[in-house]
Amino acid sequence: MTGIIGMLTGLALIVAIGAQNAFVLRQGIRREHIGAVVAVCMVGDAALILGGTAGIGALVTRFPEALEVLRWGGAVYLVWFAIRSFAAALKPSGLHDEPPRSKGSVVATTVALTFLNPHVYLDTVVLVGSLANQQGPDLRWVYAGGAVAGSVLWFSALGYGARALAGVLGSPRTWRVVDLVIGIVMLALAVKLVLH
Repeated sequence: MTGIIGMLTGLALIVAIGAQNAFVLRQGIRREHIGAVVAVCMVGDAALILGGTAGIGALVTRFPEALEVLRWGGAVYLVWFAIRSFAAALKPSGLHDEPPRSKGSVVATTVALTFLNPHVYLDTVVLVGSLANQQGPDLRWVYAGGAVAGSVLWFSALGYGARALAGVLGSPRTWRVVDLVIGIVMLALAVKLVLH
């Protein structure tokens, strides 16, 4: 039961729309380096969750300056991502009409979207790590394992399940709307990071 609660907690924290999920969805629809994208997201979440369970959350809490640097870096990156989304919305093309990106470029973007978001540290390292440690020494790793399993399920479903949406979401008109929404969400997240 502890593992299931951990999984549900992990899912509750990562399912919300954000830059990372939007990028995973986009790459899944494009069928472009999706294995690498999903792997980076899963490994990143697992490392942060397990690190928080091992006690890194106390370190992050002790040195809030690290989160400040991530907060401002994340805000700048989100604004840049929003500008790119708005530019794409102005000259929409079907996802399959866009030139392919290199695997290195896609992986670098995934890493940035994963680790430049200070909320990921608060959610995984501090919150999930704290909740896992409240389970006691015998069950904390079961709880953390459940949270990691939730991450694996989500990113696999989002990345590989996006293929089923390729027909619906592949048109230029649809992606104009999607890019506008993504741009607005990214700007809102950047403002939220700066103000909080």
